[in-house]
Amino acid sequence: MPTRDTAPIGAPCWLDLMTSDTERSRDFYCQLFGWTAGEPNENFGGYFNFLRDGAQIAGGMARPPDYQGPDVWSIYLATDDTRKTVDAAIANGGQVIVPAMDIADLGTMAVITEPGGAATGLWHAGQHKGFGVLGEPGAPAWFELQTRDFPAAVSFFRELFGLDAHPLQDTPEFRYTILKQGETWLAGVMDASNSLPDGVPSHWTVIFGIEDTDAALSKIIELGGSVVRPAEDSPYGRLAAAVDPTGAHFGLAGPNAAGPASG
Repeated sequence: MPTRDTAPIGAPCWLDLMTSDTERSRDFYCQLFGWTAGEPNENFGGYFNFLRDGAQIAGGMARPPDYQGPDVWSIYLATDDTRKTVDAAIANGGQVIVPAMDIADLGTMAVITEPGGAATGLWHAGQHKGFGVLGEPGAPAWFELQTRDFPAAVSFFRELFGLDAHPLQDTPEFRYTILKQGETWLAGVMDASNSLPDGVPSHWTVIFGIEDTDAALSKIIELGGSVVRPAEDSPYGRLAAAVDPTGAHFGLAGPNAAGPASG
């Protein structure tokens, strides 16, 4: 897939990892994907960037001591006005976790929830444009929301960003919608109301591109992670799901994957 200078409105544009062990996480992802890790920036609470071939690909930060949730990858959607998008989210059934705030001259962020409860980041780019590469090994390949309120979630993102919602499958057993901007696929929304275990909230999953899914799973185990779903072939590549050594979930997709993948 081509690089991009600016993310379409409503598209995932950045992701970051909140981890209980920054050193172990830095080592894990650098060895798995060939990334390098920048130095923590004390002006931003120790936030650091993962780099792919010298370009920013994701962020990372230590989990706050009072945070009660698991280690997690968070996904940020592009907006042209974070504050207006937060107001629109509230009007359409969302809630605010982190109000809009300026991050120096880098951009303006916020964190909201969609109607099913999944935390969703928002980012209006300033100097920080987000990641610019998709669908290549070591870069994000797809983004999927598993939600307990599927109809409301689809309507929410359609209204919030003016996206097209294309049903990929709509049966009682499996419902999945693609969020699109024109002909560009941005993310998937999956009805997880009957599949998420008790106690597991609605959530986003990032699926990373990889050259060899099976080899990556072996490497994950070697590095102290675990396999959640073994590799399997699909129309969208060879897919798998895993957790890193501190428990953060992510997906993997073999070459040329650019479509839905459950994580």
